[in-house]
Amino acid sequence: MSKPKLLVVSPPDHYLLRNLDAIRNEAEIHIGNSMSDFQPFAANADIILYSGVASGMHTVGELWAKTPKVRWIHSLSAGVEKVLSPELTESDVPLTNARGVFKRPLAEFALLGMLYFYKRVPLMRANQKARQWAPFSVDWLRGKIMGIVGYGEIGRECAILAKAAGVTIYATRRNHHKSENDPILDRAFPLSELNTMLEQVDVVVTAAALTPETRHIISNAQFAVMKPSAIVINVGRGPLIDEAALVQALQSKKIGGAALDVFEVEPLPEDSPLWDMENVLVSPHCTDRTSDPDWLDLSMELFVENFRLFVDGKELKNIVDKRAGY
Repeated sequence: MSKPKLLVVSPPDHYLLRNLDAIRNEAEIHIGNSMSDFQPFAANADIILYSGVASGMHTVGELWAKTPKVRWIHSLSAGVEKVLSPELTESDVPLTNARGVFKRPLAEFALLGMLYFYKRVPLMRANQKARQWAPFSVDWLRGKIMGIVGYGEIGRECAILAKAAGVTIYATRRNHHKSENDPILDRAFPLSELNTMLEQVDVVVTAAALTPETRHIISNAQFAVMKPSAIVINVGRGPLIDEAALVQALQSKKIGGAALDVFEVEPLPEDSPLWDMENVLVSPHCTDRTSDPDWLDLSMELFVENFRLFVDGKELKNIVDKRAGY
């Protein structure tokens, strides 16, 4: 049996490629960062690995059109909006992703976001900088209600950490009945009752995949029903939240604060009002970029595991529902 022909969309000098050493004797590997790099190999390729890291190719659509023999595509990211195309969606070619690989550090950021505001860290730091001894009251996590929008791998991990701190967990998901017997979840809401959930919670965590249905799932109507003290935390995709509506809600004190790891435009523009807001914590989309073990090494380990399953003709892990978008 001939070796599978693997096209790796990545800068050719990126450190993540060191993980390919594990399969170099098992695959014919071609690495590139543009369509021209793959032109001689595309027609006979079996697998596409899309790194999404500083790539000269922002989508896989053009490459997909030139690879009629491809039998599997893998994304090193959990989000697959830059991989999916109408043609790929309609095809029988499986798409897999990094779902679940980064869930713990993202959940830790969600916990940090809660603590940042409830323990009044900005005031603590300001007093420290001013060398001012001025005791103040802080709030409990215990008894708060977290409402999770998108109860998948990341959302549930957020719930696990928050539950351990005494937080009550609500969540909404497309198939909410799947979570009815979840011991972590106190109440599941269908998407049609999103606003009903938002009216009741103290913390809103957006952790859904980005699809046409979830784009701006949190906008003016949702901010209007939230508590004035509500904290919004985004560990999913930037466009889940209507950023203009978020800025307005923060400026007008419709909500209490926001901890954001992702944004509609990245890098966050220098003129964004979010930079200067005292009630906002900005993370430059790096919450999941762990160093030990390295985040991309972890994602590549999953790909290598899936590669071996592919070669053995076994079922792949993390198969994406291409029509649903995650």
